[in-house]
Amino acid sequence: MSEETDTLDLPDLEAEGAPAANISIGEAAGLGRSASDLAPVFDVPVHVKAILGRASMDVAALLELTTGSLIELDRKVGEAIDIFINDRLVARGELVVVDNHLGVTMTEIIKDGDAAN
Repeated sequence: MSEETDTLDLPDLEAEGAPAANISIGEAAGLGRSASDLAPVFDVPVHVKAILGRASMDVAALLELTTGSLIELDRKVGEAIDIFINDRLVARGELVVVDNHLGVTMTEIIKDGDAAN
């Protein structure tokens, strides 16, 4: 039995020196569906968070914060940033600046079993 699926061409990979690749969207998603089957969800909004780090403090310390106060986070400079989509860890990345805008470039995709914080 043959199943027809759409493919996604990645020509930019060839420009980087890597061979060009065709990825079956159904296989990549593990769902056995084509891209046209997923079209209804393309406009669904998702909430994306890039977490630089976390800090804990009591209310008294919080009330003492003023402009210029320093809050020490639980991460070191250069350490990966967690990227969450709809409160689920999906990737890690690095901070980048593009045209005076702060952004994150993904360096690691987190698989379901690898999501340990």
